[in-house]
Amino acid sequence: MRVTPTYRMPFKRTRLGKTDYKRRLKILKSRRLRLVVRRSLNYIIAQIAGFDKKGDKVMISAYSRSLKKLGWNFACDTLPAAYLTGLAIGKQAVSSNIKEAVLDSGLYASTKGNRVYAVVKGALDSGLKIPVSTEILPSDDRIAGKHIASNEKFKDLPATFAKVKQMIASG
Repeated sequence: MRVTPTYRMPFKRTRLGKTDYKRRLKILKSRRLRLVVRRSLNYIIAQIAGFDKKGDKVMISAYSRSLKKLGWNFACDTLPAAYLTGLAIGKQAVSSNIKEAVLDSGLYASTKGNRVYAVVKGALDSGLKIPVSTEILPSDDRIAGKHIASNEKFKDLPATFAKVKQMIASG
């Protein structure tokens, strides 16, 4: 008589709360490139990645901390910074002949207008095609930072945003 265990141990990355394998498999079955968006405490990271049997291959990446070189002197984890990061990765992807991607938001909750969708809106505005509903994307006023500009410390944010956006769009 064969004895089977009563409990099956989940994979380590599932136990640690790092990977949702059902969601990952669903994305990988589409056989398209992925726009991977991750947040840290201070920055936004966006990557275009493809599947390989040995591990995912990152083709293009953009970091919100690189906005500092373009004159961005505000926090790099805000909604406007996320949009500019998405604009930068979309611009790089279009220049590398990547036309479409699928969003991979990882374990982040899908809430309307969050920073992950600000990155997606930036990538969409640069010409990258991503299947996403337009209702979930943040509004143009929030992306431009007008909701933050009412504070005296951030009164220069909309002007700086427009300047950095123009620099990214021009190349």
